[in-house]
Amino acid sequence: MKRISKRMKRVYENIDVKNNFDIITGLSLLKKTSYSNFVESVDASIHLGIDSKQPNQNVKGTVTYPFGLGKSIIVVVFTQELNSQLAKESGADFVGMEDLAEKIKNKNIKPDVVIASPDAMNIVGKLGPFLGPRGLMPNPKLGTVTDNIKNAVINAKKGQFYYKNDKNGIIHAAIGNISFTENNLKENLLTLLLALRKSKPVHSKGQFIQKISLSTTMGASVIVDKSSLNISLV
Repeated sequence: MKRISKRMKRVYENIDVKNNFDIITGLSLLKKTSYSNFVESVDASIHLGIDSKQPNQNVKGTVTYPFGLGKSIIVVVFTQELNSQLAKESGADFVGMEDLAEKIKNKNIKPDVVIASPDAMNIVGKLGPFLGPRGLMPNPKLGTVTDNIKNAVINAKKGQFYYKNDKNGIIHAAIGNISFTENNLKENLLTLLLALRKSKPVHSKGQFIQKISLSTTMGASVIVDKSSLNISLV
């Protein structure tokens, strides 16, 4: 039988994992049972009513949280000439072309977001083995291959999140960290849910957002009572 650590025993003394909690109570419990010595992330797992084996039912897109993610986002931009200056002025951390590609290949920088202008894709395309496994390959559908470099960088620095369901039809997404207020975490979650609802595939039938659970990096998870969110999840 798997042993439970003393820290997790303390967590389970406060949380009945079989219960569903209204959103504010659930978030309060996560904050109350955060015993680690670092600021833990608060993460959502959202089970969708899709058949992920069907290409026309997969869900992906972007969302910009009203309260950000509570961390510094490292933004890398592949572009040149005037766009290079715009990227720097908008807050990009690294801007370049071939020189920047070499830094990524050599793992000298670890970006959170990679943006590219269309004329840079011949260089970025060769970085598939380095960016693809981390889900960082620029994509026009996600707004990361664009001529509007300024807006793309500003949104990324605000904490724009790129979501995509896994093979089980679940969206895994950070919604902030344990230092956020319950209301700020709730607003970030609602923003994500509304974005997901807009991304609902036309072939998805029945209840679209089926289950929502929240957890911290080192803690237990709580299941959210969907009725406490006061929005339609169909």
